Amino acid sequence: MDLTHSTVPCLLKPKLTPKPLLEGNPSMRRIMRDVSNSKPSAFGNVFTNLVVKARKETDFETAVIEKPKQRFKVSQGDPTPYGATFRDGGVNFCIFSSNAVSATLCLITLSDLQEGRVTEEIFLDPFINRSGDVWHVFVKGDFKDMLYGYKFDGKFSPEQGHYYDSSKIVLDPYAKAVISRGQFGVLGPDDNCWPQMACMVPNSEDEFDWEGDLPLKHPRRDLVIYEIHVRGFTRHESSRTEFPGTYLGVVEKLDHLKDLGVNCIELMPCHEFNELEYFSYNSFLGDYKVNFWGYSTVNYFSPMIRYSSNGTHNCGRDAINEFKLLVKEAHKRGIEVFMDVVFNHTAEGNEKGPSLSFRGVDNSVYYMLAPKGEFYNYSGCGNTFNCNHPVVRQFIVDCLRYWVTEMHVDGFRFDLASIMTRGSCLWDAVNVYGIPVEGDLLTTGSPLSSPPLISMISNDPVLRGVKLIAEAWDAGGLYQVGMFPRWGIWSEWNGKYRDIVRQFIKGTDGFSGAFAECLCGSPNLYQDGGGKPWNSVNFICAHDGFSLADLVTYNHKHNLANGENNNDGEIHNNSWNCGQEGEFADIAVKKLRKRQMRNFFLCLMVSQGVPMIYMGDEYGHAKGGNNNTYCHDNYINYFRWDKKEGLSSDFFRFCQLMTKFRHECESLGLDDFPTAERLQWHGYAPGMPDWSDASRFVAFTLIDSVKGEIYVAFNTSHLAVTVALPERPGYRWEPLVDTSKSAPFDFLSSDLPERETAIKQYSHFLDSNLYPMLSYSSIILLLSPHENP
Repeated sequence: MDLTHSTVPCLLKPKLTPKPLLEGNPSMRRIMRDVSNSKPSAFGNVFTNLVVKARKETDFETAVIEKPKQRFKVSQGDPTPYGATFRDGGVNFCIFSSNAVSATLCLITLSDLQEGRVTEEIFLDPFINRSGDVWHVFVKGDFKDMLYGYKFDGKFSPEQGHYYDSSKIVLDPYAKAVISRGQFGVLGPDDNCWPQMACMVPNSEDEFDWEGDLPLKHPRRDLVIYEIHVRGFTRHESSRTEFPGTYLGVVEKLDHLKDLGVNCIELMPCHEFNELEYFSYNSFLGDYKVNFWGYSTVNYFSPMIRYSSNGTHNCGRDAINEFKLLVKEAHKRGIEVFMDVVFNHTAEGNEKGPSLSFRGVDNSVYYMLAPKGEFYNYSGCGNTFNCNHPVVRQFIVDCLRYWVTEMHVDGFRFDLASIMTRGSCLWDAVNVYGIPVEGDLLTTGSPLSSPPLISMISNDPVLRGVKLIAEAWDAGGLYQVGMFPRWGIWSEWNGKYRDIVRQFIKGTDGFSGAFAECLCGSPNLYQDGGGKPWNSVNFICAHDGFSLADLVTYNHKHNLANGENNNDGEIHNNSWNCGQEGEFADIAVKKLRKRQMRNFFLCLMVSQGVPMIYMGDEYGHAKGGNNNTYCHDNYINYFRWDKKEGLSSDFFRFCQLMTKFRHECESLGLDDFPTAERLQWHGYAPGMPDWSDASRFVAFTLIDSVKGEIYVAFNTSHLAVTVALPERPGYRWEPLVDTSKSAPFDFLSSDLPERETAIKQYSHFLDSNLYPMLSYSSIILLLSPHENP
């Protein structure tokens, strides 16, 4: 073969260049120049690991070039699909970058990654290895323990939105696993919080035995969601799990969730993120602050490696399989799995943040930028993902499809979802209408009535079959609760439900009518346009804000442990400490707090819509009044299994029985909003509700095909009342739940030994069709045939 005329589509950069042989040798320099300027060949760069030998002859020097066996063979590759794909005995690498002028595929062994070295570099020829804006190459070779990343070169011009730096290795946005550190909270080499990261190279052995697993497809109306943090759920020593703080740890505790009556878990962020992003010493607690919640994504296709029991072992494949095992085992127990996804911003932050992936690949495409390159910050976290750019919205759809088809996820909750309805920074009339039009109709970030991304997701043949939940607001002031474009399939975190229920239960005047709307599934928000009760995801507490126990213990936030002088976190909590601030309180105050917790949980379970429980609320987890615990990898955020099994077990029993009752009642998960044929409102007297601003009493009866009829009442006044019950000839009302009673008499379950005795204590009231209610209490009564009609 004539080496000076060989053709290769890409060039492998040698780890060592025989420079001493080149210096002062014109003949050798000429050969190097001629070959480097020649057309490439399908067999790889002829200077890959060449052994150059020179020998001195009589009056001139000649060079003999030998070509040993190559480690990798490269060829053109295909521009689809994006990411790294194993096929035909090799791997096709494909990545989008419209503004880069050159691209290099970096192959890195696990050992070289730890040492900060690149094992091999494959230069992509822009004439052969580029199709449009897509760079691609096909590589064959030994990929054992091999990772990859990219280097891109181009303009470094922040005012134009470009941040190219050919010295940085960046992640493939489509990577299926990202490797850096192996243990949660442990610093990298030289105490580096941001050690070099690299992507897993797929192989033919990447298989998982799903054992015939299929989607559960629970009707939306039947869901009971449980918001859970993978690490926090089992990290505390009281969990007594074999693999605490991991996906496998959650698997070990799935039976607890089944016992609680949960049929859906919503995982707080499990995409790859860097928990050391905020790493700093916290003098208040004597530990270190971390990004515990994980709302700062590094890569959207990759499960969080440090939630795996095996960390970086097997280049991240073990983490993928452990996540799949969690899904499979949850499905075996009838529990669907949702993911909390953060497509509103990434960990790269603003111009002062690191270049990890999207910024180094194509910053002006992936982020929403102002005309001079500044980052829009509708997320409150430094940058805003450019969701409605054509490339970015396709990326998001591809990602969601992957988690559904490959990982068997059942649904998604979209953090700050209103950002996904804003116009992209490259928005123009041609993009919208296909032709230019006069005038500037839309500006960057403008809310769109029919956002293309939401339309794509909603009409995608795969994604339309899963559950989709929007957090319908963002940090830029766009609030869309009740107005998020639903396409007939989206639900919303109902923040208005949370605020109204908190106000009414703590006894604030003026909320009785709004509270009644909440009990009906918020038809005032969702009925127009054909909405259903399940469009509303009802919650009292979530990760962001007070826990249920703190909601009844504190009037004010107590966030000093965050090290921000109590300046962080929500100010308007609509909480009530029941008379004394803090956990140390009189016995009477503590009893009232337990009553209020029962009131909140009962309300959640008898409301139309989809109830969501926050992890730990089922036993009354306390966070010391901290309503923004994003940075604590400690007892503040850890589920306390010893508490759940100890003195708090009475509240867990109540929650368990209330959830079971909801599942048993056909009328508490309706397909449509209740009408007067099924539901009747009452006041202190039957059929006479009081909707005045001074009213603190709401009651209703509900026809139920299983229970017959149920009566529910809430007295949030500081005064006790005696309620007149609706007349039902031939029947008598009997108590089932009374939150003013101490356990176990707060819920008179059928297996309670003293149940009949407890009911007889009410007989003189019930015989007169009356029921006494203490202040701040709620009740559920059921009809039973009267023994002496």
